[in-house]
Amino acid sequence: MSNRLSLETSPYLQQHAENPVDWHAWNPDTLLLAREQDKPILLSIGYSACHWCHVMARESFEDADVAAVMNEHFINIKVDREERPDLDQIYQTAHHLLTQRNGGWPLTMFLSPDGTPFFGGTYFPKRARYNLPAFPDLLERVAQVYYNNRAELTAQGEHLIAALTETIPRLDNSEFSLNGQPMNLAIQQHKEHFDSVNGGFGNAPKFLHPAELDLMLRHARSNNDDQSLNIVLYTLRQMAHGGLYDQLGGGFCRYSVDDRWDIPHFEKMLYDNGLLLGLYCDAWKFSGDPLFSNVVEQTASWVMREMQSPEGGYYSSLDADSEHEEGKFYLWQRDEIRKLLDEDEFALIEQYYALDHPANFENQAWNLRISTPLKDIAYRLGKDEEETRRILSSAQEKLFAAREKRVRPGRDEKILGAWNGLMITGMARAATVFGRTDWLNSAQRAMNFVRSTLWKDGRLLATYRDGKAHLNAYLDDQAYLLSALLELSQAEYRSAELDFAEQLGDNLLSHFEDKQEGGFFFTSHEHEVLIQRNKIGHDNATPSGNGIAAQALLRLSTLTGKVKYTEAAVRCLKLFYPAIRQGAAYHSSLCTALGEYLQPPALLVLRGTANSMREWQDVLQSRYLPNLMTISLPDGITSLPEILDKPFRENTTAWLCHGTQCLPPISKLDELLAQLDSTE
Repeated sequence: MSNRLSLETSPYLQQHAENPVDWHAWNPDTLLLAREQDKPILLSIGYSACHWCHVMARESFEDADVAAVMNEHFINIKVDREERPDLDQIYQTAHHLLTQRNGGWPLTMFLSPDGTPFFGGTYFPKRARYNLPAFPDLLERVAQVYYNNRAELTAQGEHLIAALTETIPRLDNSEFSLNGQPMNLAIQQHKEHFDSVNGGFGNAPKFLHPAELDLMLRHARSNNDDQSLNIVLYTLRQMAHGGLYDQLGGGFCRYSVDDRWDIPHFEKMLYDNGLLLGLYCDAWKFSGDPLFSNVVEQTASWVMREMQSPEGGYYSSLDADSEHEEGKFYLWQRDEIRKLLDEDEFALIEQYYALDHPANFENQAWNLRISTPLKDIAYRLGKDEEETRRILSSAQEKLFAAREKRVRPGRDEKILGAWNGLMITGMARAATVFGRTDWLNSAQRAMNFVRSTLWKDGRLLATYRDGKAHLNAYLDDQAYLLSALLELSQAEYRSAELDFAEQLGDNLLSHFEDKQEGGFFFTSHEHEVLIQRNKIGHDNATPSGNGIAAQALLRLSTLTGKVKYTEAAVRCLKLFYPAIRQGAAYHSSLCTALGEYLQPPALLVLRGTANSMREWQDVLQSRYLPNLMTISLPDGITSLPEILDKPFRENTTAWLCHGTQCLPPISKLDELLAQLDSTE
């Protein structure tokens, strides 16, 4: 029999609908049930693409004996961390405070009926191993502690709530001025953490750090810092060569378990790939490296092929597992590849993907990564590079076609506002840089879906699946979608999108901003009351919502001339400034916002016919100009804000503006480029 989770929109929750565990979703009725029955809550948080979540489910949640213990002693709540990031943030922080260890997924927390946690961990095996207790034994001990040690748990809970409160930043009322010192400190710390051998930062497991790389690339441009530039370009090359990147189908996995980017946990997340699309576009502008443009091409194609719903929105993720084995969809046996390719193709692929070296995965399998430069292989085989590239393309097409016949990983088909914002931004920037109308149409379709489905009565919702949109939007939904709208406006100006951007900006100010202290809460003022209301400034796998909100509001002010957006961004920066100075490396997106406040983005307005503007647009988009917003306005555009309302002229004319001050009209491209160079 199905439990209550069969009625939920989350694919992750629905995966547990047939468990013998009496699962509940997090809602007021469930919390009331825990209070009425005076039972502790077992809170299990995960997501559908998570490998170890599946392992714990198979071992324990699908086991009738384990389920019986859970059902006897606990009110069991299953949460999708992607639908309820508010809960995930609170209880990950609580886990760290209780255990002094980092969390992760699955997160397993034990709570009093009021939601206060008293014990927790991540994955627990059914039988004791990995220096972890057996989950059934743990359940019995936790229940015993709950019923026999109430006074101690109550006191501990009070201390924990106080500790959670201490994590919320407070405004420093002393006099200070915002300056660039934290940005320089962040850059220095990133340089110290750089892995000069393999690229990236720190040791295994290796994560992607898009906010950090974006900050370093901007710093390289504004300060002529070759070291920062080389760190970014080297890291992006190493990632693109590695097994972290799907060499046949495009798209990046979430992180690498080793230093060399060889072996990932194989889930592909929408948010990672949206962020990396923009980064690889910017890296291509700096370097002209065809590797970067190829990554953009492959990844954008993967997004449209596998991650965009017929309705227009982008799906959330692809699973790490297929046929209950992690990575099985992506792995190869050497003989399997030999049979698919002709002699010339195999001779190349064998060297290109190091099939002539020991296998890099379990059971003598290879996870493909580029191991030898193509020009070196061409030399060894006595072929020119063009012919070698043709052979490589033919071999990859055959391998991809064969892989498409395999059992595919599961796909989480819920559509999240925040993650759609990140992918829309990436696709829109890629479309602008490479002149791809199909990519732009994809991004516009996704934004149209958001407006028609997640935007209801002037308020934004967080998630959609199977015809149902629900849950109040979070800060990340508002901020990432606002940023996406500004990127879309630069790709192709549409007045409706700027109107929507202003509505989201106003919502940030009215429903999320802390008017007394500054900054933005993760949840809206009308949100369900939880044991903590977060206000987060540091970056995680995705950039800080406060950092992106501050960046987007500064740019929205540039486009509209409305100073209220700048003022809110400044209040945010002042709130977090002490934290940025103390831990600069963890606040890269806020450092980027600080940089844009100290040197506000310039606005370039182009007017002319679509044909006459094309050359100007192509030249401008080949340059990395992160502190410039470009709006192209062909004839027929109406209802423009005053700052954009420039007279139409047959031949392309440019207005370069700083704040509300614009230079005289510029009618020659070389004059504009000279002016941009002097401004930078």
